[in-house]
Amino acid sequence: MRIDIDKDICIGAGQCALTAPGVFAQDDDGYSTLRPGREDGGGSALVREAARACPVGAITVSERVG
Repeated sequence: MRIDIDKDICIGAGQCALTAPGVFAQDDDGYSTLRPGREDGGGSALVREAARACPVGAITVSERVG
């Protein structure tokens, strides 16, 4: 799984970190970031739900190709 966060769109609502705290966190400015070692979602079933919870659609989740 590949997770991308569009930093130009993110408004720091924090819904991703609330939905999947094992994968997403917020940086010092409040914007979404991936936890170290969780760049592939870490097997969390909540990653796609976290992407859907983002009010501005800053998170995209796709299957890793290859």
